Amino acid sequence: MNNKHGGNISAFAKHINCQPSEVIDLSSNINFVKPKIEIDFNNLDISAYPNYEALYSAIAKLYKVENYEIELYNGATTAIYALFRTLNLHHCTLYAPLYGEYEKSAKASNYTIHYVNRLENCYEEVKENSLVVFVNPSTPDGHFYDIEKLMQQWIQKSCTILIDESFLDFTNHISALKFLKSYSKLYILKSMTKFYAAAGIRIGAVLSSKTNIETLKKHEPLWKISEFDSHYLQSALKDTTFEQKTKEIIAENKEYLIILFQQFKYTETIYPSSCNFILVKLQGLSAEAFQEKLLSSKIMVRNCANFHFLNSAYVRIAVKSKKNLQLLEKALFQIK
Repeated sequence: MNNKHGGNISAFAKHINCQPSEVIDLSSNINFVKPKIEIDFNNLDISAYPNYEALYSAIAKLYKVENYEIELYNGATTAIYALFRTLNLHHCTLYAPLYGEYEKSAKASNYTIHYVNRLENCYEEVKENSLVVFVNPSTPDGHFYDIEKLMQQWIQKSCTILIDESFLDFTNHISALKFLKSYSKLYILKSMTKFYAAAGIRIGAVLSSKTNIETLKKHEPLWKISEFDSHYLQSALKDTTFEQKTKEIIAENKEYLIILFQQFKYTETIYPSSCNFILVKLQGLSAEAFQEKLLSSKIMVRNCANFHFLNSAYVRIAVKSKKNLQLLEKALFQIK
């Protein structure tokens, strides 16, 4: 079963005739560590139209920006489509492999697309005035790039720059936000759902200059985030121990996961990752065949064959609970 995105537990469960609760999902890169949520949703007042002032302030505090430097969307994917549509440019450069919705949104807005294979040559020449899209840390490999040199190259070409930092919160690396004051055509995307363990809570944030944000707001509806989404995230951000706890648990479990694949006889390469997942290149076993061999253990992994510049040798494995990784270990060593 080739899961093109990851995390479709219901379809997987139906495919193998089991209950969704029985599935071990190692395909989705959503944090398995949960923040403490101290809110009674049963008593939440939803009779009035939502007011986002407190939410904007909480996110501004988190990323050390001003409220007027933020626009919120119903998830990061919605933000991607809105940016391509609102910027209304003609050409984009996608540093691939990357999240597939970038290609879809570019095509939907009639952009000419140029792909740069960042695994082989990040510093390939880019077209002047292009929209460049760079995911940092990257997916599906989790590599963090020092983009100082790339930023200089893009700025010299007067490019509009979109840096997707959806996975940066899992790391201790420095954000590209430091360039926000010095370059007016920079946009930074934050997914608020991956780190805060809530794919069903649809909040994505675009950070940019006051002028850029004002332009984006002109193209957006007045209400697009529910009161439930807003209060969930605000409550999650109040959990002051969550960030450090997540990083410690992910680091420990990722080391365990890496050791598993170092011992797995079909592993050719494990790519260094600073995120909550690893990319593995297999040898002597295709990603699809690997998925099939894990079906009896009810384990989902991500076949990366549909990423640009990758093929059916690549799988992405998410870092999850030690219990689930131990079940993966058992399944791996049953594969002949």
